[in-house]
Amino acid sequence: MSLVQLEYILAVDTYRHFAKAAEKCHVTQPTLSMQLRKLEEQLDVKIFDRTKQPVMPTEAGKVIIEQARNIIRERDKLSSIVEEFKGTISGKLRVGIIPSLAPYLVPMFVGHIAKTYPLLELEIQELVTEEIVNKLKTDELDTGILVTPLKEPGIKERPLFYEEIKAYVNPGHDLSKKKTLSVNDLASPNIWVLSQGHCFRHQVLNLCAFKQESTAELPFKYESGSLETLKKLVEKEGGFTLLPELAVNEFNDKEKALLKEFGGVNPLREVSLVVVRNFAKERLISLLEANIKNHVPQVMLSKDRGQVVEWR
Repeated sequence: MSLVQLEYILAVDTYRHFAKAAEKCHVTQPTLSMQLRKLEEQLDVKIFDRTKQPVMPTEAGKVIIEQARNIIRERDKLSSIVEEFKGTISGKLRVGIIPSLAPYLVPMFVGHIAKTYPLLELEIQELVTEEIVNKLKTDELDTGILVTPLKEPGIKERPLFYEEIKAYVNPGHDLSKKKTLSVNDLASPNIWVLSQGHCFRHQVLNLCAFKQESTAELPFKYESGSLETLKKLVEKEGGFTLLPELAVNEFNDKEKALLKEFGGVNPLREVSLVVVRNFAKERLISLLEANIKNHVPQVMLSKDRGQVVEWR
């Protein structure tokens, strides 16, 4: 049994297709298939059911694949240990980040990391939460930046900061007449929300106790994948939306005038780095964590500034 064979197993499990797995491993399909058959013969068990499309692991295969992931992660930890003793910061760190954070958070820290650690290859993908979790579990990502609590088996959460949730209200809406808002004020159908798959959508709906009603005064129904689009809809078409703090930090005076804060306990969203439980690359992930915390407004590091709104 070799580490290369284990990597081939993981590639087939990830892509569920022998040709694509071979391409990702930079070998021919016959080479990959031959190595997997050798391993199955050695173990005297079928790892994959080749009669199904896409190819699926057998029950025994699922257990073998999970152990293979652990072995490859431990191998990667050896590389991290060696780099630490050398005193160098190098290698690749693959990061997933949700779309409602990426445009505002990534520019804060990515340039500093690139200049300070030129040997570090930072690879960032903008993905929704479920995609990040799935790619973490298949080792296609090393860490994710998303909203927690996630309560996902096998995932560790490392809180980074806490964003206030603010209302962005058209001047013609009734809520614009209030100095501060309560959560009860948000139980209105006249709200623009993100589309399915975005965790901030679920936070908003939980916070608003939202129910779609036929009495909605919005001119049309529209669910966006972009906070910027929701902001423009409020300005042009009326209604209101909720925005996280980083999305409004650089607003001009005209935009700030449309923001409404909450009286009493401020609703917060908790942003965390997430990893699988037996993850590798601890040093690189800790470096990323420290850089993010150094670049966000320091007031956002405190959980005591409000109450976290759960979305799951």
